[in-house]
Amino acid sequence: MIYVISDLHGYPHEKFLDLLNRAGFGKDDFLYILGDVVDRNGDGGVETLEWLMYQTNVQLLIGNHEAMLLGCSFVFDEITENSIDALTAEKIDMLTRYQLDGGDATLKAMQKLPKDTQQDILDYLRDCPLYETVSIGGRDFILVHSGLDNFAPDKKISDYTSEDLLWAWPELTTVYYKDIMTVFGHTPTLSFGDEYEGKIIKTETWIDIDVGTGFGRQPVLLRLDDMKEFR
Repeated sequence: MIYVISDLHGYPHEKFLDLLNRAGFGKDDFLYILGDVVDRNGDGGVETLEWLMYQTNVQLLIGNHEAMLLGCSFVFDEITENSIDALTAEKIDMLTRYQLDGGDATLKAMQKLPKDTQQDILDYLRDCPLYETVSIGGRDFILVHSGLDNFAPDKKISDYTSEDLLWAWPELTTVYYKDIMTVFGHTPTLSFGDEYEGKIIKTETWIDIDVGTGFGRQPVLLRLDDMKEFR
C-alpha cells in the first residue's frame, strides 16, 4: 500500500507514529511525505527528520520549508572570522524571513543536537527529491510539494523548476495533466473556503492533502490504493 501525508509542520512525532499505527502502516507499505515536516508547531519536525534518516520505506520530498532551512544552513557553521565575513546582508535577510515563517522553532531544536547530527540531517535533506511518480493499479500519480506552477499540458515534470514545484498556489479551477493525478500539499485546503476546513480536496486532476496541520488542525494520512483517509 502507498500512503501520502504533507505539511506536518512540527507535529509531535509520537502522534505522527500513532497515526501510522492506526492506519496499519507496516514494513511492506510505503509512505511519501510531501514536504514541510518542519517549522511552526515546535520541535516535532526535527525529531521526525532524525527518524526519517533511518527509514527504508518512507521518503520525504523536499518542501519549501526544508528548502528554506537548507538556505539558512550557514547558521550551523563553526563561527570563524571567515564565516563572519561571509554573513552577507542577503543571508541575514534570508534568515529573518525564515524565522518569520515559522523556522525559529526548527533552528532552536537543531541547535540542541550534536554537530554531527545537524550535518547528517542537512545532508539527508539535500538528497531528498523534489517529486516522485508512482503507479498504483494502473493509475499514475505525480507526488510533489506544492503543485505545478507555470503548468503546460505538454511539459514534462522534469522540466519544471524547483520554484515551480515548491511555491505553486493553485486555484480550484486549476487543471493539471488529464491522465496523471497530481498530489500535493503546501496550500491549506481551508484557503479554498471554510467548507474545506480540515478536509482533503480531490478534483479530476489533482488532490490537495494539506489540511492545515501547520495551523492547528489534525493531519490526514491518505492511502492512494483505495483513497481511504486516516485521522
